[in-house]
Amino acid sequence: MSYPPPLRGLRVLVSGAGVAGPALAWWLTRYGAEVTVVELAPALRTSGFAVDFRGPTHLGVLAAMGVLDDLRAAQTHGGAMSCVDEHGREIFRLPVEFAGGELEVHRRDLSRILHQRSADRAEYLFGDQISALTETVDGVHVEFDRADARTVDLVVGADGLHSGVRRLAFGPESGYVRHLGYQLAGWDLPNDLGVGTLAQQYNVPGRMASVAADQRDPARAGAFVVFTAPDPEGDWYDLDQQKKIITTAFGGLGWHVPRLLTGLRDAPELYFDSISKVRVPRWHAGRTVLLGDAAWGVTLGGMGVGTGIVGGYVLAGELAVAGGDHQIAFPAYERRLRDYAMRWQRGANPGPFLAPATAGGLRLRNRLFRTRPVQALLVRGSRSLATTLDLPDYPTLN
Repeated sequence: MSYPPPLRGLRVLVSGAGVAGPALAWWLTRYGAEVTVVELAPALRTSGFAVDFRGPTHLGVLAAMGVLDDLRAAQTHGGAMSCVDEHGREIFRLPVEFAGGELEVHRRDLSRILHQRSADRAEYLFGDQISALTETVDGVHVEFDRADARTVDLVVGADGLHSGVRRLAFGPESGYVRHLGYQLAGWDLPNDLGVGTLAQQYNVPGRMASVAADQRDPARAGAFVVFTAPDPEGDWYDLDQQKKIITTAFGGLGWHVPRLLTGLRDAPELYFDSISKVRVPRWHAGRTVLLGDAAWGVTLGGMGVGTGIVGGYVLAGELAVAGGDHQIAFPAYERRLRDYAMRWQRGANPGPFLAPATAGGLRLRNRLFRTRPVQALLVRGSRSLATTLDLPDYPTLN
């Protein structure tokens, strides 16, 4: 006997088409929900860094979604990291086991694959964002910058560290996001430097610049910078402002930095953010719930992308078990996931490791990371993040 999908007719609006949003949309639509994903960017973002997955929980959810083979075909085979001086002489090298997980892919490829797998059943609205949320007795009235207003049953904020849904439903960002004193950015440029796929990074106190050839297209290269900075004011999405901040921070440095800044000037897209940590005491408020970095993010924490995908599986599954009753499903989702999501976040601030703020701190880091015991400790620490979460078998998909 066949049964109707457990979420048939449930109207869910998801904000954010990065990673966690499309993953959640895939699961929800398989349970019969009517899903719309709204994304501020005019199209899928092509910037960002490689992300990795570790352990049976991450890989198990990806396998259940049927995307594991696609991701393996797109994997970057992340390698070691080499720290060099201004003349390109190696100071120390971090092993492959630290730099990458069991499966590493570019964020843009992950986002593309998840979008392709969910777009057959979910509606995507690009170039728009939620401007107002008003909860009623039986739904949420949603207004957008561009699209017509509509009423939905549930709203999910999967829109990152600077979540607009979290601001509208929970309060100002300042109450939930703690800036950790660093900013970071990444962009693509032509590989006319002739660099290889081994990532090289160059430091001066408080600043780090890195470059490596694209693993799949050696004619292209990716630049990555980290630098000490106050939390920036203004529009997070102002490309010209972002480029000005980076150029000011890195102007006058040697090594490959002048060429990287030339590439920055011509880059049509840029990944730019602060290194920050998100702490939200409760992930749900009424008919609105947070997922991924909006709820538990820490920039470059090491496990955020994988945990966001696991979170999408759990949130959709708990809604299916509860027959769409958010008053049951949202607390169950949070109980099951909170300890798992918060474990890797504790103490995570990669800024002082990537770009020590003082000359003394930089010398100390370089001296320590030449030693095998410290490198072995790093590898063990990165492996310990890949904890296993006992996941239930949710209802059979249609």
